Amino acid sequence: MSEAPMLTGLARQLVNADLLDERAAAQAQAQALRNKIPLVSYLVQNKLASSRAVAEIASEQFGVPLCDLKAIDKDSQPHELVSEKLCRQHRVLPLYRRGNKLFVALSDPTNHQAVTDIQFSTGLSTEALLVEDDKLGDAIDKFFEAANSGMEELADVDLDGIDVQAVDDGKDDGVAGESADDAPVVRFVNKMLLDAIRGGSSDLHFEPYEKTYRVRFRTDGILQEIARPPIQLAPRISARLKVMAALDISERRRPQDGRIKMRISKTKSIDFRVSTCPTLWGEKIVMRILDPSSAQMGIDALGYEPGQKDLYMAALKQPQGMILVTGPTGSGKTVSLYTGLNILNTVDVNISTAEDPVEINLEGINQVNVNPKQGMDFTAALRAFLRQDPDIIMVGEIRDLDTASIAIKAAQTGHMVMSTLHTNSAAETLTRLRNMGVPSFNIATSVSLIIAQRLARKLCSHCKKEVQIPHEALLEEGFPQEQLGSFKIYRPVGCENCNGGYKGRIGIYEVVKNTPALQRIIMEEGNSIDISAQMRKDGFNDLRTSALLKAMQGITSLEEVNRVTKD
Repeated sequence: MSEAPMLTGLARQLVNADLLDERAAAQAQAQALRNKIPLVSYLVQNKLASSRAVAEIASEQFGVPLCDLKAIDKDSQPHELVSEKLCRQHRVLPLYRRGNKLFVALSDPTNHQAVTDIQFSTGLSTEALLVEDDKLGDAIDKFFEAANSGMEELADVDLDGIDVQAVDDGKDDGVAGESADDAPVVRFVNKMLLDAIRGGSSDLHFEPYEKTYRVRFRTDGILQEIARPPIQLAPRISARLKVMAALDISERRRPQDGRIKMRISKTKSIDFRVSTCPTLWGEKIVMRILDPSSAQMGIDALGYEPGQKDLYMAALKQPQGMILVTGPTGSGKTVSLYTGLNILNTVDVNISTAEDPVEINLEGINQVNVNPKQGMDFTAALRAFLRQDPDIIMVGEIRDLDTASIAIKAAQTGHMVMSTLHTNSAAETLTRLRNMGVPSFNIATSVSLIIAQRLARKLCSHCKKEVQIPHEALLEEGFPQEQLGSFKIYRPVGCENCNGGYKGRIGIYEVVKNTPALQRIIMEEGNSIDISAQMRKDGFNDLRTSALLKAMQGITSLEEVNRVTKD
């Protein structure tokens, strides 16, 4: 009776299963604790219970799947993810990886610390599988005998090489991230950067809170938690990132902006735009991944419908006029603009851009970072461009009347002007310019094309599944009645090739040409409702209609359509 309360976890379950009596279990538990080894190992080594029996009972009682190590493909085991020290310390073995999930083998289902430490070390979601203890020990020895043939060294070169490439030359004197104490932090940060690139993420968020610290990636437009490092490491992780971006590590009370350049290979490099922001519990750091190849995908890869593509290409061929791309932050406006600039970027034209900041470097285009503190704002940059014999001007964003006025005058005097606005639709773009103070006549005569856009997640082609939806529900969603029955609607499922049933994103567009009927409404100072109605009469699809078309084509789901568009 007195020994029963002492039994915990696995020992208690072995007694309940009649594999051990209470006295033997209590003695084994105490002795394993003194020897600093897992209870399972102590029982098997001292032949108090068979390895197979313990594994079967532990699997049943704790709900951890039982795995046969003979069925694991040794060639596919990830040698580079978990260090030998960590594996031997916790008596675990990495088995295989599926996307952002790592599966590991262990013999003690109560060893939650092992899963936590591996999850922190790798930045991957970690799931345990139960194996027999004696077979696990042999498997760990054989695994690292093979790994020591050179794989571990190769993994070190990979991570350390990133560090060397990322640091700004001449500005990393001293620092954080170079000492032996900070080596784990350096490797952790490098691992996060690599994983974000490999996973196709667009942003990394390093976020400190009162008692926790988390790292999240934005992949296909959705934030996902990737890791939870110990809160004590927050200042060192922040310092490391700031050193890599050549920021002032002693300044923690003001926002800072910087940039990191990472060379992936001899021909490919990735830039990270780094932004720090002081919060209640430390500095939040967000890194935007800037991949130059995204601007060179070509217009066919962006998701324009054939008629919309033709309108955009026709506008780009005009010698003058203004093309406006609108949408919220993260809707792909920059990629749309740069795709157009890439088409126009030939040796016989002079192209200048003013951006805050320059996100993608393009050879043959004169790019200017606006810096209001030094007197170089959008207005000043535009005035300078007009004295430099321009053919095409791109303004990162029209934010005020001065910038809008100069841009419109440039469009009226023989220049092609491209820019962005933060509005929700094409109709609202025209009324926004008027609300800024731009005369209606100037809007009507200068704006030639408006592109409103969103980004929707694409269904995974490997696992998407057809879903049956009643015709009444489809009509309520806005699908055309005459086409009901001629298309299929799919839903996300989720597999090892995707993130929750989705992989990649595609643009949803409202492309509107400025027609004479629209010009008349603008001149009469009609509101956005009047303008939108005329756009529909002229045959231009709104965002909702374009999104439903993508669902009818099986590219995205109805849930995703409803997420990115509103009725």
